[in-house]
Amino acid sequence: MQTAYTDAAGRSNPDFLNLGAGNIGGKILTAGLYKWTTALNIPTDITISGSSTDVWIFQVAGTLKMSSAVRITLAGRAQAKNIFWVVSDAVTCGTTSHFEGNILGMSGINLQTGATINGRMLAQTAVTLQMNTVTQPQ
Repeated sequence: MQTAYTDAAGRSNPDFLNLGAGNIGGKILTAGLYKWTTALNIPTDITISGSSTDVWIFQVAGTLKMSSAVRITLAGRAQAKNIFWVVSDAVTCGTTSHFEGNILGMSGINLQTGATINGRMLAQTAVTLQMNTVTQPQ
């Protein structure tokens, strides 16, 4: 986990810097390196769109908060196994939300009641699940 976190967090020259000023609700995200120097909020649905070989790395310097009942949807041939969320603080996915990708967290990861994820959750402290469904990406 530490090796993967260090590699992904150390990538430089982002394609997108502080997109949406830390609020990416409603956006369609194409492949590339994204960096936020603050917290990141996902208050409404987002789409990750690309080919089956595209890679997305999201570097977040603060917390990552996804609101309840919000969905991340994959479009085109985008694959969850190629999506990496590198978060230096806590990650929270609200109740009944749906997350796509691999979370590499420096702090805790919390999936609230009924939240689902197609991906992996790796944290240096703890992963907390509350009646959740976790699917390993193909």
